[in-house]
Amino acid sequence: MPAKNPGRRPAIVLGLAGALTVTVPPAASGAADAHAAPAETALTERYVALGDSFTAGPFVSPSGEGPLMCLRSGNNYPNVVAEALGVGEFHDASCAMARTEHMTEPQSLGFGVDNPAQFDALSEDTTLVTLGIGGNDFGFTEILLRCAVLSATDPQGSPCRNHYAGEDGDELRERLPEVGEKVAAVLNGIRDRSPDATIAVVGYLQILPEHEGCWPRVPLAAGDTRYLDAAQSALNAEIEKRAAGAGAHFVDVFERGHDICADSPDRWVEGIFPDKPAAPVHPNETGMAEAGARVSTALSDSEGAPIA
Repeated sequence: MPAKNPGRRPAIVLGLAGALTVTVPPAASGAADAHAAPAETALTERYVALGDSFTAGPFVSPSGEGPLMCLRSGNNYPNVVAEALGVGEFHDASCAMARTEHMTEPQSLGFGVDNPAQFDALSEDTTLVTLGIGGNDFGFTEILLRCAVLSATDPQGSPCRNHYAGEDGDELRERLPEVGEKVAAVLNGIRDRSPDATIAVVGYLQILPEHEGCWPRVPLAAGDTRYLDAAQSALNAEIEKRAAGAGAHFVDVFERGHDICADSPDRWVEGIFPDKPAAPVHPNETGMAEAGARVSTALSDSEGAPIA
């Protein structure tokens, strides 16, 4: 059973700007019908959460269960979903720095400790799976670190964009098809192991503003903010496309105005130097609550009945 968190806000988000998007493949394609969970299967019987640090919630208190270095939070969005839906059995297999390969292979956490392959938590009787993966395959950490270093060479220019994009193409855009293929393979693997489960693929919360940055709070060159924001949007779009192709639901948690440059009360993702409990450039508790609310709403229709 999920831990109770009395201070958490109710999972109601219908009045927020930037409405929730749930993408369901058209029935004409046959994908939705082929993969839909049977109506008699209760959505909330057995829930498994898979994903990386944007799912695990590093340093968002309180600490959750599992290997210490997975940095799972008891207030991450899977816990919000489990509590909101009142699930019977809940397993959070997410882990910081996980990539798609760690769905089927153990993830080394150092000091001889591994997080088991996340798919080990799946079973034939799993009724709900949420998945948040692809950011580390894309290279979020490498990109941000490199761009922060490059910003010192030309703080008013676009040194990061110049590094990744040129006359021969854009390296970040060229990474997307491979990331998408890996996400698609993960979705196929979930379906093989949990054929009756409803699958919700969760996108990434907005990291950067659409236009101007916020130097020196976030050390990125002025001209690179728009470029990196567009790259994240393209990644979310690729993940959404792969979810649709697999007959899974896509939950869009990207909303403008809550990025790392937003004022503290409005911020859902912390900056390089967090002022709320969270890992740098990762969701804080508010961001996790909002993501969980959107997932919970996506999994219920207007009458509260589960979708399949």
